[in-house]
Amino acid sequence: MDINVLATIFKFILFVVEIYYFGMIIYFFTSWVPSIRETKVGYFLAKIYEPFLQPFRKVIPPIGIIDISSIAAI
Repeated sequence: MDINVLATIFKFILFVVEIYYFGMIIYFFTSWVPSIRETKVGYFLAKIYEPFLQPFRKVIPPIGIIDISSIAAI
């Protein structure tokens, strides 16, 4: 494979990871406004990010109403 092809593939993967990262930050902030999580967008974000956050929640339990597992995942 040409090095330019590998660089392009790497840049694409990095772009997808960055989008996922910023989406997780948005999902984290939606936890402060419960009515947002009840919308279609909230359900969509939950489907994407909850499977990733579950292992963190098993290791780091919530402190009262504050879920710090999202911070650890970021």
